[in-house]
Amino acid sequence: MKIRAAITGINAWVPEYKLTNEELSTMVDTSDEWIMQRVGIKERRILKGEGLASSDMGEKAVNGLLKKTNTPPEDVDLLICATVTPDMLFPATANIISEKCGIKNAFSFDLNAACSGFLFALETGAAYVEAGLYKKVVIVGTDKMSSITDYTDRKQCPLFGDGSGAVLLEPTTEEYGIMDHIFHTDGSGQKYLHIKAGGSLKPASHETVDAREHFVYQEGQSVFKFAVSNMADVAVEIMERNNLKADDISWLVPHQANLRIIDATGRRMGLSPEKVMINIQNYGNTTTATIPLCIWEYENKLKKGDILILASFGGGFTWGSIYLKWAYDPK
Repeated sequence: MKIRAAITGINAWVPEYKLTNEELSTMVDTSDEWIMQRVGIKERRILKGEGLASSDMGEKAVNGLLKKTNTPPEDVDLLICATVTPDMLFPATANIISEKCGIKNAFSFDLNAACSGFLFALETGAAYVEAGLYKKVVIVGTDKMSSITDYTDRKQCPLFGDGSGAVLLEPTTEEYGIMDHIFHTDGSGQKYLHIKAGGSLKPASHETVDAREHFVYQEGQSVFKFAVSNMADVAVEIMERNNLKADDISWLVPHQANLRIIDATGRRMGLSPEKVMINIQNYGNTTTATIPLCIWEYENKLKKGDILILASFGGGFTWGSIYLKWAYDPK
């Protein structure tokens, strides 16, 4: 009998502080109208406070998930953290989250595939479950994007927010859970979206800090073109491969980077707008947290057996799609 990996619980956490377009317009030359027209973001959450990092948001998401699913921390076998803003280069943020949550019997590691990180981590965790190796796997996406956002750059600073989301994966022999995935990478996209300094190629120095090279660098038009075609293509590809029609799909869960990219993907799939999960207006692009944050907000609308298509696009370039059958009714 085939074992599948099913999501049996979801939780998310965002900081309280809301950075609105109005407040941003006092920091850089921008306006609510300009931001809404281009990306569809009204406000984003920012993690304020000394000594707080991605792991603190991840801990909140994971602890809430364990409580919600009545899972003792010691029962968790594996924790994978998707992030582009680790607390530090090492140890892994996953290790720090495990420690903060009292997860003592699991091994844990970080995975970085930029905005596709959550999907790549979800499928990695699913492979361990499907192989019969583990019974309880936690996948957490957490990013403090405010730590790598240049708030003097009017093109970049409206885009990003901070947040975290986590899911529990467990085995099932029913026809639910992760059914299929298609993932791609194209390393030639590196030049359009990256952080120039801070790695082994260009270690931090006075010069790199003075040149503001520790923030997200993005060539918006090139990234937009790649994202719009590839995210839509891969979502359609997974539909065709599994003989799914638009009517079969309950929800598209797209990475929340830009409202125009989300709309284009939904249209290519032939979906009506009410079948597309959108919360970009409230949170902006939280990178690895956007997809779990979306599902968490829509959780009460999901029914057992609902077909979800998850789709993402990120720096690298990375992009992919997961076909998922929802495994439980609203609690």
